[in-house]
Amino acid sequence: MPTSENVKIIMKVTIERSNLLAALNHVHRVVERRNTIPILSNVLMRAEGGDLFLKATDLDVEIVDQAPAMVEQAGSTTVPALMLYDIVRKVPDGGEISLDTSDGSVMTLLAGRARFQLQMLPDADFPDLNAGDLPVSFSIPAADLRRLIDRTQFAISTEETRYYLNGIFFHVHGEGDNARLRAVATDGHRLAKAEIDAPAGSQGMPDIIVPRKTVGEIQKLLDDPDKTVKVDLSDTKIRVTIDNITLTSKLIDGTFPDYERVIPKGNDKVMTVATGTFKDAVDRVSTISSDRGRAVKLSLSADMLELAVNNPDSGSATDEIAVGYDADPLEIGFNSRYLLDIADQLNTDEAVFRLADPGSPTLVQDKDDPDALYVLMPMRV
Repeated sequence: MPTSENVKIIMKVTIERSNLLAALNHVHRVVERRNTIPILSNVLMRAEGGDLFLKATDLDVEIVDQAPAMVEQAGSTTVPALMLYDIVRKVPDGGEISLDTSDGSVMTLLAGRARFQLQMLPDADFPDLNAGDLPVSFSIPAADLRRLIDRTQFAISTEETRYYLNGIFFHVHGEGDNARLRAVATDGHRLAKAEIDAPAGSQGMPDIIVPRKTVGEIQKLLDDPDKTVKVDLSDTKIRVTIDNITLTSKLIDGTFPDYERVIPKGNDKVMTVATGTFKDAVDRVSTISSDRGRAVKLSLSADMLELAVNNPDSGSATDEIAVGYDADPLEIGFNSRYLLDIADQLNTDEAVFRLADPGSPTLVQDKDDPDALYVLMPMRV
């Protein structure tokens, strides 16, 4: 007679390939390709009722999803996540996959005539990212959360020494009907701020910094703008739920700088420009810039902008475009990559640049969208 321990590991499941692939596609991305802890390379699979539950984690982020399945024998185990994903991805669409762990040491995967055996590790060893008490809860349209992330993510710092900049800062600004949920990111060279009306229930939330990896994973789950996202959080953890998918993550334990001090208030030189025309011109002249230099000089005069790049190793380039500008002539330099990153976020036909002098930060906005703004530090050219 089998022991209770052996009964626990036996799992027999049949599942449609498309359903298994969709769930694996959500969870496998948090698994790091190199792990010093073997169990973190695995995905936890638990079959019960009419579903197969999958969970993956890197100890900082955890994603759980489920898919309908025919469960012949309920049970759970763990197998290599990335290998399983690659196998299922390569199985022809439209078929069924059977998973059987009755061998005890390996999971047998059958797909048509293909047969795979994957080494298992005990499900009891799989870590659980306990979210604890999450006192703040609110719902937000997926399109709104996606907009906040899309407009700020590019400015997240990758410099690990300033770890508190390695994510997006979310907080509620204002009170009552004027309350706004803001997302801010900066790497010290550029700053992005976007905001929406604060969702009901969010006004009591603590100020939080969501890590870069978590931001990326949440963004990938927001592919349907018509969905509603449930957010639960404390000052140390956040949980995001969309349909059957639950993402839980630790937050960055740090203090985000006072970003309001960085946003210029008195920039009185205003340039308006067709967004697409500006982006194309920057892209053209920056072709000649070096990876190290990347500087583009903007020379402003009455209703005219000249863009110039000088690379001692390969040559130079200039271009001119018509703009709206009637202030004193001004020359200022920027990193061309940063200019293009900001131009990519602008959603209307016309962009507004508010400038002060060659050494001061410049403010960039869509002409008809007050809900997002960008600050860019100049370069010496």
